[in-house]
Amino acid sequence: MQPTTLPLEDARWLALTHRDASADDTFVYAVKTTGVFCRPSCGARTPLRKNVLLFDNASAAQIAGFRACKRCSPSGTSPAQLRAQQAAQMCELIAQSETPPSLATLAAHVGLSVFHAQRLFKSHTGLTPKTYARAHRAGAVRETLRQASTVTEAIYDAGFLAANHFYKGADQWLAMTPRAWRAGGAGESLSVATAACTLGLVLIAATPRGVCAVLLGDSREALVHELTQRYPRAAQHEASAQRATMIAAVVSAVDGTPNDALLPVDLQATAFQHRVWRALCEIPRGQTRTYSEIAIALGTPTAARAVAKACASNPLAVLIPCHRVVRQDQSLAGYRWGLARKSALLKREQNTCK
Repeated sequence: MQPTTLPLEDARWLALTHRDASADDTFVYAVKTTGVFCRPSCGARTPLRKNVLLFDNASAAQIAGFRACKRCSPSGTSPAQLRAQQAAQMCELIAQSETPPSLATLAAHVGLSVFHAQRLFKSHTGLTPKTYARAHRAGAVRETLRQASTVTEAIYDAGFLAANHFYKGADQWLAMTPRAWRAGGAGESLSVATAACTLGLVLIAATPRGVCAVLLGDSREALVHELTQRYPRAAQHEASAQRATMIAAVVSAVDGTPNDALLPVDLQATAFQHRVWRALCEIPRGQTRTYSEIAIALGTPTAARAVAKACASNPLAVLIPCHRVVRQDQSLAGYRWGLARKSALLKREQNTCK
C-alpha cells in the first residue's frame, strides 16, 4: 500500500479500511450515524464510506460536534506512541543506571508485566534489555578506548563491574578485540575486494566474522583510503576465491537485484546506532522516511540530529539503506557517497515497486 500516490481522501480511507496504525497521528475519522470519531487503527466495525467524515486531528472533530471513541481514545496518546515512549523510558533508565537494571525493575518503571516489558523492548530495539545494556556500555568503552591510559581503565569507566563481563561480548560490539580497536585495528586482517557496479565502484571488506564495510566511489584508491581511515592499522589483503559468493551478493544488492545468499555482517556500533540501522532496514523498498519519523519510531522524538549522525556513520552502503532517509520537506539530505548515488538508488527502487 502506497497512500502517497493517491489523493489525500482516498489514501486516508484506504488507511482506515486497513486499520493502519502508522496513520494514527495523521488524521481521525468520524461516523455521522454514531456521532463518534476514531483513530484509523480502531478495531470498531468499518463504517460505510458515505457516513464517514475525515478530520486532520481530534480537535477538529470535537469542534464539529463529535465525541471521542472510548475504545481507541483518539484524543490522547496513541497506543503506538505509548509503546514507543515506554521503550524509550526503559532505554533511558538503562543509560542512566550505574549497573544494568533488572528486567523486573524496567517493567515496574513503565508499569508493565515482565513478559510484556521484554516483548515491547525487543520489538522496538531489536535487542533484549540485557544485550542492550551491554551494548550501551560497550559503546561507552568504544568512545574512550583511544583516550584512556589502559583498556582496563576504559572498561571500568564505562560501568562494567569486571573486565571479563565486557570481553565476553567485545567481538560483537567492536568487531575486533578491544586492544585491536584501541590500536586502530592493529592485528586485524581485512579481506578486501573492489568491483564495478551500476553506481561506479564498490569496495567490500570483511573480517573472518563477516562484511564490515561496503563503500561506494569512483576510484579504488579513494575507496581504499576511506577504508584505511576506518581501520588505520589493520592488515588488508585481496579477497580469496572463497569470498566470491559474498562479493557477488553485495554487488547484486547494490545493483538492485538482491539474492538469497547468506551474508553475515560484522558491525561495530553503539546501541543507538544499532537501533537506527535496524529501523532503516525496516523501511520498505520504494519508500522513504524523514529523520524525525525515524526518531519518533524509536521513541526519541527530539533525536533527529542523532539519527542523522547514525545514518552518516553507516559503514554498509545499501545493505543498511540510509539512502531511504530524507529531510522533512522530502528533499535529499547529505549522503556520504554522493547525492547523485542517493537519487539513483531511490529512483530505481521506486520504479521497481510500481
